[in-house]
Amino acid sequence: MHGVVMPFFLSMFMTLIVSAISTVHALGIHGVFRIWLVSWLFSWAIAFPALLLVLPLVKKCVQFVVEE
Repeated sequence: MHGVVMPFFLSMFMTLIVSAISTVHALGIHGVFRIWLVSWLFSWAIAFPALLLVLPLVKKCVQFVVEE
């Protein structure tokens, strides 16, 4: 279950931060909340399944680079 719950929250927080920065950068700070929220939900809907797909590859890369 951790293999799904961790990527769920990780993708949620990552896309929340990145979409906020991108939206404010593109449109400015005033009146941006609704646009950002829609942008974040769309990004997260893509990021969560993508994270589930690439997580095994990332784990292998980390094992290769980090010595236990």
